[in-house]
Formats: sequence, C-alpha cells, structure tokens
Amino acid sequence: MTTLEEQEALAAFAANISSGAEVWGLKAEQGWALCPSIEFEETEVLPFFSNKEDATLLCSGDWEAYQPEAIPLESFLEDWLPGMHEDSAMIGLNWNADLEGIEVEPADLAAAIDATAQSAA
Repeated sequence: MTTLEEQEALAAFAANISSGAEVWGLKAEQGWALCPSIEFEETEVLPFFSNKEDATLLCSGDWEAYQPEAIPLESFLEDWLPGMHEDSAMIGLNWNADLEGIEVEPADLAAAIDATAQSAA
C-alpha cells in the first residue's frame, strides 16, 4: 500500500473503533493471536479489527482455536497501546483471511484515534 492508502486505512479504522467504543482481537487459551511482521525483522504483530465479523474471518485453519474478543476502547488506549509500544510490537489493521493488511505503530493508531475524537468534538 502507498502511504496515502495506509493513512486512509488508519483513519477509517480509528473512526470505526471510536464509534463502536471497542476494538476486536483474537484470543485462545494460550493467549492473544500474534504473528511475525512481514515488514520488520524480529517484530511481532497483533491483529486487531474494527468489528467482530472481520475478526471472525481469521478464525480458521491455523487460527481455528482463536475466537473474536472485544476490548473496550478505553482499555485499548490506556493499557494495550502503551504495552505494545513498550514491547516494540506492531498492530495489524483489519487483516483479511490471508493475513494481508497494513501494520502500524501503536503510537500512530493512538494519534489517529485522538484525531478522530477531536474532530468529533
């Protein structure tokens, strides 16, 4: 994707999760879904989704043990994003069933959510 496409996808994701006040991740008994980054060596990516339906698409094949789980937006902002930043992890936004999509820094998503909140105010 181009930078413009990434910015648009990031803004759309931020708007969608802000309006729903939650973000969706994939969780199993062993914990939250993650995989190696395609873009950055030795970096983990946690996929997150703006709705349950998109999250469900990945719950098959190697990931059939996972189920979509909602995370309140406030917890995502206060706990998850800072923790992922500290762990140098990336976020996969609304990946498709082939694990394709963009990877963003937690700080970039936090800024996009903040911008969405400010424009709505």
